[in-house]
Amino acid sequence: MTVKVTERDDSHKSHEGIAAGIRIWDVHQQDMLVGMFHSENDAHSYKAELETLEQKREASAG
Repeated sequence: MTVKVTERDDSHKSHEGIAAGIRIWDVHQQDMLVGMFHSENDAHSYKAELETLEQKREASAG
């Protein structure tokens, strides 16, 4: 499984968000957007949670 955290670039934010200086981190799982966070720490915590759940699924399937 691939889970990535990336900061959203300005071309994918609203003009209001850019003006307000809002930063957004996206969490992608297998190239699908599964979460958006205003805190980088929250985004990484969610990534870790997804990876843990995936590992549990793989262990129970194997």
